[in-house]
Amino acid sequence: MPFVIALYAAAMTLANLSIAQWGPWVSPINAFLFIGLDLALRDWLHTRLKAWQMGGLIAATGLLTYVLNPAAGMIAIASAVSFTAAAVVDWGVFIKTSGTWFKRSNKSNVAGAAIDSLLFPTIAFGALMPQIVLAQFLAKVFGGVMWSVFLTRTVKALK
Repeated sequence: MPFVIALYAAAMTLANLSIAQWGPWVSPINAFLFIGLDLALRDWLHTRLKAWQMGGLIAATGLLTYVLNPAAGMIAIASAVSFTAAAVVDWGVFIKTSGTWFKRSNKSNVAGAAIDSLLFPTIAFGALMPQIVLAQFLAKVFGGVMWSVFLTRTVKALK
């Protein structure tokens, strides 16, 4: 589990730092690569960590972003706020959904991606950017599905 926590934190921190470096245009790419991974890993961690531990992990990645690049302060704040809100919604949907982990994860990822896609760019850049919100949402959902498939197959292969 320490590897998964480190991977989760690294992906979120890299997403934050790349947004700080290159701006909103890179956010759909991040959404697919890094946030899709974070959404899938978060659901895996939901079954293994307490809520306060997950909250601490999200806050720690925001702090790590700030420490590595203080100029990314607003990105770190936007990330922590949006990912915390998305995590609460994701967790609520995840625990109320029945079925396989894959089904629960992807259903909850849609809800979490919607919240995160709306809040993050609005807070980070101080304006509602409908095209960025939509592109992020679609990339997060698709990335979440792809990462869920990868994680499901990897876990099965390891068993």
